[in-house]
Amino acid sequence: MLSFKRWVHALALVVASLALSACGVNNIPTYDEQLKSSWSQVENQYQRRADLIPNLVSTVKGYAKQEKDTLIAVTNARAKVGSIQVSKDLLENPQAMAQFQQAQGQLGSALKRLLVVSERYPDLKANQNFLALQSQLEGTENRISVARRDYIAATERYNTEIRTFPGKLWHGLLYSDLKLREAYTATSQDAATAPKVSF
Repeated sequence: MLSFKRWVHALALVVASLALSACGVNNIPTYDEQLKSSWSQVENQYQRRADLIPNLVSTVKGYAKQEKDTLIAVTNARAKVGSIQVSKDLLENPQAMAQFQQAQGQLGSALKRLLVVSERYPDLKANQNFLALQSQLEGTENRISVARRDYIAATERYNTEIRTFPGKLWHGLLYSDLKLREAYTATSQDAATAPKVSF
């Protein structure tokens, strides 16, 4: 049978463990992992978009040979996105993040121009392959938007945790190597202006 002193020590250890786990000491690494996971989902959707582009370009090429400049712009923008090294440091390097976002914005703009080109070619608009690819691309753009929103929310939750009590205390004591993260920001020049529609 345990002595009274050992029993008190064991009880104190259990109480201390429960107090530490309930006071948010694990929130910072949990939120950091959620943030990384959210960013991985953004990258996953960008990759999905990049994978669709060659098929879309090939389909348009068959119908719209004279749209060479637009096709080249899409191909070059995709190549530029592919040339940027995406590493785990991207989340901690604001300059690399800005460069990555700018390349993705240029690719998005080039794709929009490509889809506008299709309006000039009735046969292309009716092509089942093109319609399927266009639908997949639109769905992917929606997924990218949702993934960005989730990343922004995860960044906000993480940054708030390390800047408020008790997270600020635990950050200073245990997790000082983890830094504030930059939220996603729109990089497209026309992101702030609403598109003009005329009939």
